[in-house]
Amino acid sequence: MTMPDTGFQPDEQTNFHQSTQSFPTISIIVPVRNGGNSFRHCLQSLTTVASRVLEIIVVDDGGTDDSSLWAEQAGAIALRLSTNGGPARARNRGAEIAKGDILFFIDADVTLTPETIEGVIDAFRDRPTLAALIGSYDDAPGAPNFLSQYKNLFHHYTHQTGCEEATTFWGACGAIRREVFWAVGGFDERYRYPSVEDIELGYRLKQAGYQIRLCKDVQVKHLKHWKVGSLLRAEIFYRAIPWTELLWRDRQFSNDLNLKNASRVSLILTYALFACMIAGYWWSLVWFVGVGIGCMLLWLNLPVYRFFYKKRGFLFTLQVIPWHWLYFLYGGLAFAVGTLRYYWRNGLKANPLSLS
Repeated sequence: MTMPDTGFQPDEQTNFHQSTQSFPTISIIVPVRNGGNSFRHCLQSLTTVASRVLEIIVVDDGGTDDSSLWAEQAGAIALRLSTNGGPARARNRGAEIAKGDILFFIDADVTLTPETIEGVIDAFRDRPTLAALIGSYDDAPGAPNFLSQYKNLFHHYTHQTGCEEATTFWGACGAIRREVFWAVGGFDERYRYPSVEDIELGYRLKQAGYQIRLCKDVQVKHLKHWKVGSLLRAEIFYRAIPWTELLWRDRQFSNDLNLKNASRVSLILTYALFACMIAGYWWSLVWFVGVGIGCMLLWLNLPVYRFFYKKRGFLFTLQVIPWHWLYFLYGGLAFAVGTLRYYWRNGLKANPLSLS
């Protein structure tokens, strides 16, 4: 893992709570590559919080547009990397020059408000032993199409119903004490594309005994426009499969967020329903079993559908249900592929994950 020489040794006792100021200073770090219009909105929101933070650092990760120029014009510190190395490396390069007590990482396709910053400051000021926090997407996604609304609202729901004692980190809206960040080595730069580098950092934080908190009132707006192809590609290949390998590496099968027991049972029921649909072509009585399984799925996930009904109404919720069940289907497939890949690479021993 690449870690710059900061003078801070990972094996030192990190007495960060003894030196915390009453009002910790914040460095916002934004990795970007060809950010486009969403990044312009991100920069515009950053100008509204500039007076509340020590500095805003934008790292242009080998892009071909004028993102670094836009950042400079908005008053941010702009670093331009000559080649694309992924958000993990870009975040680390930004953290190397950051001077704030708190490193606040956000993605280039989100916007924040002064209340977001105040929530971060309050959390670290009021909890001297807190090492890191993650926030949440808000309930008003920027892109208007159904798939973007569904995906981002589902993410909002997942975090708003999650356990406040978190077990992962989140690069889209995550803050961490600077000395703690370097104590565990920063982001793993072997992740060369947007993947699970933030989750992996969170697992190392927990293994080192640090506290991570899910602060549900620290919210950002996600502007990403999801399409079917981009969503499935990101969900399966960039998140689910590498996350599965990470789960097996660290044995972090906690009952929280996307890994709740209800989701695991739903995954099994969805595959049972799929099997009934296929078998029904030869044996019609199986369709009655499938109807029963479908009712069980609806009942088990009723809180999710109530949330969507409250936010977007009945017709929207009807569209959510098949996409939600498809989520369980491709999630189960990705888990199987990730498990096979993990044991293929590591044999029967759970050796460190190869990210080549």
